[in-house]
Amino acid sequence: MIPPLPDPRKKAALRSFYQDCYQRYARCLARCPSDGLAVEIGSGDSFARDFVPELLTSDLFPRLPTERLIDARNIDLPDQSVRTFFLLNTFHHIQDVARFFDEARRCLVPGGRVLIIDQYPGWISGPVLRYMHHEPFDTEAPRWELPKSPETHAEAHITANGALAWIVFERDLDTFRARWPELELARVDPHSPLFYWAAGGRKWWSLAHSTIIPAWRLADRILERLNKKFCSFVDIELVKADK
Repeated sequence: MIPPLPDPRKKAALRSFYQDCYQRYARCLARCPSDGLAVEIGSGDSFARDFVPELLTSDLFPRLPTERLIDARNIDLPDQSVRTFFLLNTFHHIQDVARFFDEARRCLVPGGRVLIIDQYPGWISGPVLRYMHHEPFDTEAPRWELPKSPETHAEAHITANGALAWIVFERDLDTFRARWPELELARVDPHSPLFYWAAGGRKWWSLAHSTIIPAWRLADRILERLNKKFCSFVDIELVKADK
């Protein structure tokens, strides 16, 4: 059983990283139609509603402060009722992402969007994810499906493939486009080379104490400008064709 995770709001560097992600939510929402729900999949202990007040938080398992139980493979929402889905470090835990894409296509209004923020196998993160991270990471996986679905929240960390976003949207992008032409790939934007790791991620330690957070942020910006291959996370934004 994994130990309790730190509250991201009480760990300065981690809070800063999540705030940046939630600001990405808000910017994406501004590009969406005005009608429909804004839904976060796999919210856990998310505090995204501080930035997107109308957000509906959801998770596969009952966890506070999550508002609703939603399985990404079988979303209990009406057709064309959602203007955006947000997934932060959730995509690589979905047991069958093909079913999620089917559900997203069904639920989104025309012009609605999906924002996936997930792991990116860059020059820094690649070795970390392969050899030092607690979740599985396999760029050679022949299929998108994970071996099984977690039965409890504690099992979610082993039911994963951290390379899944890269597999779907880089290695197998032609497959994705052929199967879901209505879900157009608006952008793929790698970011955040060092800061999350310096923050200690969801561990209790941190190398990025509050007084030096700006220095780590500056280092990230410099590395991003030098080469996106330094990055450790990626924004993947899909838009449902307005047809």
